[in-house]
Amino acid sequence: MNRMNARAISQYRNVYAQRGANGPGGYHVVQMLLAGALDRLAAASGHMHSQDVAAKGECISRVIEIITALRGALDHGVDGELTSRLDALYEYMMHRLFIANVDNDPELLEEVSELLRSLKSSWDAIPEQVQQPLAGTPVPRSAVSL
Repeated sequence: MNRMNARAISQYRNVYAQRGANGPGGYHVVQMLLAGALDRLAAASGHMHSQDVAAKGECISRVIEIITALRGALDHGVDGELTSRLDALYEYMMHRLFIANVDNDPELLEEVSELLRSLKSSWDAIPEQVQQPLAGTPVPRSAVSL
């Protein structure tokens, strides 16, 4: 891994570290939240196609809750530029999900899925040795309930 990638991965991890999203299992909690959001988006798309409005809305609401938890775990004091970008991305995704729900637009669900897959891919690329120094940090309560 080159120095630039190592620095970016470290910064990305640190954005969550200060707020506890990387504690014992915390790193894996973020992985699970991202995977859960992707699963619920896939389910929402299926419900959208089958015209099950209630189930679609429930799945989209859960994704918004997950994104809200991730957004709330950002520490704006660690890396202001990266944190601000992630915060804006999360806000954008929540807005797109709202429109997707109202307009019944599967393309917007796919757009958010692509963004979340990209985030998850970056998160999954964090080497194990970088994850380890944060053991003992508590997991945010909002993430546990999702």
